[in-house]
Amino acid sequence: METTREQQKGERLIEFYDSFGDLFNFFCTNTTIHGMIRLVCTRHNRLKTAFWSLLFLATLGMLSWQFVLLFMQYWKYLVILTVSIHSEPKIFPSITLCDMNPPRSLLVQQYLEDLDEFAQENIYSLYKLNITKSQAGSQGYPTTSPSSDRPFHLDRGIQLENLDPQTTKKVGFKLCNSTGGDCFHRTHSSGVMAIQEWYQFHFINIMALLHPQNETSNYEAHNSNFIISCYFNGEACRKQDFQRVFHHPVYGSCYTFHNQEKNDFWKIKQSGLIHGISLTLKAKQDNSLPLMSTEAGFKVIIHARNQTPSLEHEGFNIRPGIETTISVREDELHHLEEPYGHCRKDHEDMDGNLYSRQACLHSCFQELMIQTCGCGYYFYPLPDGAQYCNYNQHPAWGHCFYKLYQNLKLHRFDCMKRCPKPCGVWVGKETVCLLALQHRGPLGISTENPCTNSQQESSNGYQRNKVARVHIFYQQLNYLSMDETPKYLVRKLLVKMSFEWSLWFGSSVLSVVEILELLLDATVLTFILGYRRFFGSRTWNIEASEGPGERVRTLTIQQDLSQLPWMVETKMGSYISAGPLQTHPVNIIVQGRFHGPWLQSGLKM
Repeated sequence: METTREQQKGERLIEFYDSFGDLFNFFCTNTTIHGMIRLVCTRHNRLKTAFWSLLFLATLGMLSWQFVLLFMQYWKYLVILTVSIHSEPKIFPSITLCDMNPPRSLLVQQYLEDLDEFAQENIYSLYKLNITKSQAGSQGYPTTSPSSDRPFHLDRGIQLENLDPQTTKKVGFKLCNSTGGDCFHRTHSSGVMAIQEWYQFHFINIMALLHPQNETSNYEAHNSNFIISCYFNGEACRKQDFQRVFHHPVYGSCYTFHNQEKNDFWKIKQSGLIHGISLTLKAKQDNSLPLMSTEAGFKVIIHARNQTPSLEHEGFNIRPGIETTISVREDELHHLEEPYGHCRKDHEDMDGNLYSRQACLHSCFQELMIQTCGCGYYFYPLPDGAQYCNYNQHPAWGHCFYKLYQNLKLHRFDCMKRCPKPCGVWVGKETVCLLALQHRGPLGISTENPCTNSQQESSNGYQRNKVARVHIFYQQLNYLSMDETPKYLVRKLLVKMSFEWSLWFGSSVLSVVEILELLLDATVLTFILGYRRFFGSRTWNIEASEGPGERVRTLTIQQDLSQLPWMVETKMGSYISAGPLQTHPVNIIVQGRFHGPWLQSGLKM
């Protein structure tokens, strides 16, 4: 009988552990993790058991610490910068040229004459210096006295002030808010810079009278053909390659070469001076706005194709009478998107132009200007439905503008977040070499300077001090490609984790599966033990009476639920191994005397 019972126990369909001790002993005896069996085989030696237990906990702690360090490094989203060298034919970059000769619009000519006269008065009050109208930029139009019928009036309360009468080294002008309770001075240590900024502030208010759509037509009378000759890669430049893009109120008329089309004409297969672009430029300084800027010559900006140049922040100036040689080296930098970095993958803005962070910052600042000051800054693009600022309609806009601009420089707005750097960046490096067109320049530089191989050409009838030559070429076609790659990919993270796991436990992926199985078994065992504890044996008391005067008969029913259904033994002592599960046995205890219907019901006592 005992042998039959053991055979039946060995044929169990569902078998599980009776306690956590059995579960742990089975795991330590059969696992592939090194050192775990020592916790079982040394249980008769408490000292060794304690030693191996502490060693196991220390190893587990070191592994956990290494995992924490790995995840901390992964969540930092570090990148590796990979630099590679490439050599291939390249498309020549775009070039923007400005003549630095801003014209005067005829529609606001009279107001500019009033501003020139006002500038004469301020300069004389500060330095006792008389300047003629031509020196101030006046074109000889008669000035008129202020009239209430005129749509614009100069704010003569905003004038130049000497804030340090003893040394005259601190000159500026005062701007206040709408109530006059908050004022500050825009000061400069240089009187020239103070006069230029003061003049430009009044100039902006006058130019704000012009509608943005009519600005181009206002400058049509201005002679902006300042390019005498142009050669690219030994061939004459084509007419369609000259694109007059805009007229700037400070930098004058501007052209952009090769801004839209991408064709083989602008493809460079060899580096060197003769394979670049050579321009002969005619300088014409009308001195129409001499107080706006002291610079003379040309503005040159080398930028990526289909990108709007930022004249205020990019490029360099070329003086008349100088031959300038510019060698260009072009590199590429590719950033990663979130979460590795903050960059913009979309290479085009809403107007279809190449995305520029500076242009985005201008648009963001313009939105802040319109929201805070109620009008837009003249030098930045104006959104639809807005208007430019002028102190006749917005008396406190100057105070609002400078305060807003100061907060922007201190990064108190989210414009830097709204305008991330582009993920693909064109990095241009220019090396400039200057050479006087005369035999000896003002600095004694000889025409045999080795920085250029070009020979002196005739000036085609123009005076040498009014002509400038520019040579722009690729220094070499080799370029650097700098690419960011994640330091920790998921695959690399798993490799690092497996290395640490093998180092501290000397096991494999299957050992991880064993641990997962251990956790699952522990969860099931916890459920079983909880089931036994909260659903033990139960007793129901049933009372019944058979009639008046009869004693109460009581039935006590007990059912043992401490055993799970698959652990219930039959009368033969075998475990249930197949077929439908049987219910738990029920014990009925009968107390009292039962007659009549109780006996007739077939109840066995």
